[in-house]
Amino acid sequence: MDKYFSNRRTIRRYSDREVSDSLIDSILEAAMRAPTCGNMQLYSVVVNRDPEMIKRLAPTHFNQPSVMGCGALLTVCADFNRFTRWCRLSKADPGFDNFLSFLNAATDAIVFAQQIVTVAEMEGLGTCWLGTVTYNAESISEILELPDLVVPVAALTLGWPDESPDLVERLPLRAIRHDEKYRADSDEQIVDLFKAKDDFAPNAKYVEENNKETLAQVFTDCRYPRSMNEDFSKSFIAHLRKRGFLPEK
Repeated sequence: MDKYFSNRRTIRRYSDREVSDSLIDSILEAAMRAPTCGNMQLYSVVVNRDPEMIKRLAPTHFNQPSVMGCGALLTVCADFNRFTRWCRLSKADPGFDNFLSFLNAATDAIVFAQQIVTVAEMEGLGTCWLGTVTYNAESISEILELPDLVVPVAALTLGWPDESPDLVERLPLRAIRHDEKYRADSDEQIVDLFKAKDDFAPNAKYVEENNKETLAQVFTDCRYPRSMNEDFSKSFIAHLRKRGFLPEK
């Protein structure tokens, strides 16, 4: 287990080898055994293999190279539409048009998506998790014709690997694990925990290319600036309201 997961890599370049529907189905069926809130399975996945559909979706993911070259693009959605309709058809009164219900469905969907990644990679496929899906949830929803109470929260590319990139750095275990209660690290300890990231050669290159003093400044000033975070927060909240998970103002 340690050998497999310790060597896990994100794959952004894929070969032309087809990813069959039967393989995708077997991956999804295995992933459906993932934990889920109340066994409600509050997720759906839209599988895109048509090059024209992927071309339409690519700009919503900022035209990342892994999108156009993938064997399949999977958009995993928090989905309370299906369960709500079943409740009404079964003479039950659903109360899932609220933020807590979205959070439960989003958790289900993200757990399911990560299970897809694990199963797909154990089958020899490569994957790339696209962090852009919530930035452009409205556009993605329009393209995929998502109904009320369905919101995209994760997107993955799948394909047969055509690269073997170097491993990226990770924080040490002591940064993540807290025993019995949350540990209060000193400023010096925090700096030490991030030393592996600061010293990682590609990160040092990012700092130089962006004319910054520290790697943290690359994150706060270039990759995830406050203005972008606030703008996308507003648009995503507006989308949750439009899809019925938040009350109208």
